[in-house]
Amino acid sequence: MKQGAQDSAGTTGGGIPRFPPAGGAVRVPRQPQAADVRRERDTPVADGARGEHTHCERPVPPPRPVVRRSSVRGQIVDALRTALVGGELRPGEVYSAPALGERFGVSATPVREAMQQLALEGAVEVVPNRGFRVVERDARELAELAEVRALIEVPVLLRLACTVPVERWAELRPLAEATVRAASSGCRATYAETDRAFHRAMLSLAGNEQLVQTAEDLHRRAQWPLVGGSGRPTRAGLVADAAQHTALLDALIARETDAVQLLVREHFAAAC
Repeated sequence: MKQGAQDSAGTTGGGIPRFPPAGGAVRVPRQPQAADVRRERDTPVADGARGEHTHCERPVPPPRPVVRRSSVRGQIVDALRTALVGGELRPGEVYSAPALGERFGVSATPVREAMQQLALEGAVEVVPNRGFRVVERDARELAELAEVRALIEVPVLLRLACTVPVERWAELRPLAEATVRAASSGCRATYAETDRAFHRAMLSLAGNEQLVQTAEDLHRRAQWPLVGGSGRPTRAGLVADAAQHTALLDALIARETDAVQLLVREHFAAAC
């Protein structure tokens, strides 16, 4: 529901890489170097080690190392999302892939690919020959997102309230408590992550992956900052929002459907 800011430890509470300060870098696992390949290639293999006669057969070189660019891109996407929620990427501002690449300590290519992913999600828009502009959103768009989310989640949760065993709801207690801890820390990025995790876990009980993905996409978009930073939640606001999670879970465990409907609608209304 509400946005969260990043902590000072370099990561958010869920382990997403923090948007680095100037000169910082996202740590990417070391890839095999050419020297490693040569050493491995030049190491003799004992006769019979391959389970067959080698005669004068030329040794088969080992496969070339594969650079997992997608893993780098994924880390950058996560870090950019966190920076977006935390307000480090400001609505209306244009950011170039080379400049962001310098901050992350990587080339412009994975940053450009990551920003293109955010463009598909509607978080940024392409500015030809300049980079990517963070989309400017207003309160009306936030209210529309809350309305659509309510149309999806309220009927689903009401149905699940009558069919899901009580013990399954009780298993979600740690996720609800995680949102309370994140809210108490005042970290908007951490709270945003735990908030999505709690709602995702509830909706997953419906067994409809398309539903879960659609709801999470709407949820993520609802966490983006508004123009000028308006509507940014205070720590007290985050704590109040998290308290609704635990109250909703209590109502689901007690099978109080009227309370469930009221709490979910209030939850979304508070996000507007």
